Amino acid sequence: MLHSYLLSDDSLIFSYLEGNKNSLNILFERHKNRLEAFIFSKTKDREVTGDVLQDAFVKIIKTLDKNKYKPEGKFINWALRISRNLVIDYFRKNKREKHVYSSDTFDVFNFIKDRDRNWEENQIKQELINDLKKMISKLPDKQKEVLLMRHYSDMSFEEIAFNTGVSINTALGRMRYALINLRKMIKNNNVNVLV
Repeated sequence: MLHSYLLSDDSLIFSYLEGNKNSLNILFERHKNRLEAFIFSKTKDREVTGDVLQDAFVKIIKTLDKNKYKPEGKFINWALRISRNLVIDYFRKNKREKHVYSSDTFDVFNFIKDRDRNWEENQIKQELINDLKKMISKLPDKQKEVLLMRHYSDMSFEEIAFNTGVSINTALGRMRYALINLRKMIKNNNVNVLV
């Protein structure tokens, strides 16, 4: 079966759909390290990475078994998109707050810092976080998508561009407008983010 390792990804998928279960094992082994590295770069947690990777493989198998896979691009890109979506779902589900930074000169996220705070300061911080989340939810969908990918999934602009199907300049532009709109909302709502 050595020749199976020389087959293309699409050939392995076709072989799996024809009943050769080992073809899927070869496909997973071929791409496991890249998927695992991608997921870990987002979660920074080995246990979570293992869980998300397993969920990605299960979703891939289910999609293939339902004959819904469309070989329009590279298999690895499709698998990376599935993994990215599962990572986003993980952070949404667990509502993890992450430290986020912006390359723009104005950074509304810098107020979220780890410092010893008394109870009152923690309450103020939580109110500010809640206010910021509400303002983010009011952004146009495309701006919100880029902002969440950048700051909550820690994706590079290159990854954002790839996953949203736009150019890097378009992704950068959407981030810029998201920050401009957030500035306006912060000003209009008299929210003091400089804690």
